[in-house]
Amino acid sequence: MAIGVFDSGVGGLTVHRELVARFPTRDFIYLGDQGHAPYGGRGGEDIVELTRAGCERLFEAGASVVVLACNTASAIALRRLQQTWIPGMREKLGRPVNVLGIIVPTIEAATGLPWSYEHNGRLEGQKKEAIDITGVFCTAATAMSRVYEIEIDKRREDLAVFTEACPGLAGLIELGAPAEELKVVVDDHVDALRRRIGRHPDKAILGCTHYEIVADLFAAALPAGVQVISQPTAVADSLERYFARHPEYDLGSSARRDFLTTGTPGPQSDLIARFWGAPLTFDAA
Repeated sequence: MAIGVFDSGVGGLTVHRELVARFPTRDFIYLGDQGHAPYGGRGGEDIVELTRAGCERLFEAGASVVVLACNTASAIALRRLQQTWIPGMREKLGRPVNVLGIIVPTIEAATGLPWSYEHNGRLEGQKKEAIDITGVFCTAATAMSRVYEIEIDKRREDLAVFTEACPGLAGLIELGAPAEELKVVVDDHVDALRRRIGRHPDKAILGCTHYEIVADLFAAALPAGVQVISQPTAVADSLERYFARHPEYDLGSSARRDFLTTGTPGPQSDLIARFWGAPLTFDAA
């Protein structure tokens, strides 16, 4: 048995790396759906079906829990899978299985509040003047879902959220584009958000796990005082608490590491090798 990590491509490696560091003796199976990447420009039903197929492949390979290390899949597909598909998979496999997302832990980190918290009504009947502004850089599909605006507003009246869709950026990272090309794109989106807000945000969420691979470019484009929330760390913290509450999941204990792809198997790009710290090869799913 193992922990499964799923993404449309290589972006989920940012979460995977943090989870391996947090649970070094556990077994891991990573699946990148590179044959269909990126997900950001796809329709909702397409994203749901691709995510379901990836999770099913991971369960068949021995995963007990699958982490959707993809904001787009978490925003669009997670609830549907948990409510309508997972119960049948548990019955079919005859063992405990589940699918978890990465947006809930990120919102908890951004608000400093547990997911279960929702404020009751508006203070004095109206929204308080925002004290802090949080900027979210994400795919077009995640931006259209408005998940970050909706869920943060439920919990914090003193936070304003502005989302900046970055079409094409995940695809460039997936292809291993040179840093110079990526820097131009990142700088343009950071400046576009600044112009829309009227100033830079106080905090930033990299709401696509691909973007964590170039987190240094976002940090360089933002003023020094802007806090960039670490999504991989937030996910690892949340998963540690989840496993403590749910000992029924068999996560393996041999430190196995498998990397699978629906795309072309073989070595990943130099950009991924530099991020990972060593050459990384995927096997065919």
